[in-house]
Amino acid sequence: MDLNILAGAIMIAFAALGAAIGNSNLFAKYIEGIARQPESQSKLFGQTMILFGLIEALPIIGVALGILLLFGVI
Repeated sequence: MDLNILAGAIMIAFAALGAAIGNSNLFAKYIEGIARQPESQSKLFGQTMILFGLIEALPIIGVALGILLLFGVI
């Protein structure tokens, strides 16, 4: 039982860390792209939002599984 709590906490922590690193890289490159070519801002914004959703999908699944581990459902 105690290992489930530890595993759930580690899973939630690494999911949050991975999302933070991925989002920071994504938006840093988005701002860099706008700085290089301001006229392509609308195209870059659409692509950035699609990638933002894809980056956030995996950590959400990781947090959900971590919460299930914390409460002993799995």
